[in-house]
Amino acid sequence: MRHLQLTPQQIAVPGIMGGMGPLAHLEFEQRLIQKNLERGNSSDQDHPVWLLVNASNIPDRTKSIVGETADCVPWLLHYGHLLERSGVDFILVTCNTAHAFYDRVQPQLNVPWIHLMEQTVQFIRVAHPQVRRVGVLATDGTLRTELYTRSLTQTGLIPIVPMLGSGVQLQIMQSIYHPNWGIKNAGIWISEQAIQALQQSIEWLQQQGAELVIAGCTELSVALTRIETLPLPWVDPLEVAASLTLDLAFGRRSLQSIWAA
Repeated sequence: MRHLQLTPQQIAVPGIMGGMGPLAHLEFEQRLIQKNLERGNSSDQDHPVWLLVNASNIPDRTKSIVGETADCVPWLLHYGHLLERSGVDFILVTCNTAHAFYDRVQPQLNVPWIHLMEQTVQFIRVAHPQVRRVGVLATDGTLRTELYTRSLTQTGLIPIVPMLGSGVQLQIMQSIYHPNWGIKNAGIWISEQAIQALQQSIEWLQQQGAELVIAGCTELSVALTRIETLPLPWVDPLEVAASLTLDLAFGRRSLQSIWAA
């Protein structure tokens, strides 16, 4: 039995699993609020009830994939079940790389974990029907597990990604992880070094024929919104997820239509 008090307009409660990295869920919640305002909802009570867990102690996902730290699955299950017990109807995990563990976690949950890659690629097909070659900025873990590559290929799109270990990919990883100027380590400030590294990486993707870029890491979602001019248009999975979350919360789309098989 649900113990949350909802307005008559809200039919589903989102659960947000954040903390991976620290800015990810803050950016996602800001997008939820902004998109709801753009839909004409301005009072406190017009925004949906959602529940958040700041799961900052989950091991680094990229390191976990290659066995350099603990398996993330027990942690993701722990917080997924916590959100379930709290009354959520679906879960958003605001970390791209965490979706590498999706196939091991979702079957053990009783509510849908919304698959960020599938939803982002579906959005591209609808919103950018002319695009065929899509660049991906992401962590080594996301590239290694081909999260976006598989979703793009399955829908007939051509992924453009740097090779693991290449200079371009190292540059992207440094923009995220560098101990002095990486996005994870700079608080709410985005360093000029990170901005330059990302601009150069997008230029490289453009040179390889990319027509559009996916910010395939939440740190990159944070950074790209701070850059005024980019060589290519880009799609923010957090924006896609925010729109979907509002649609599901207010019944514009059904959970059954997006539940992964």
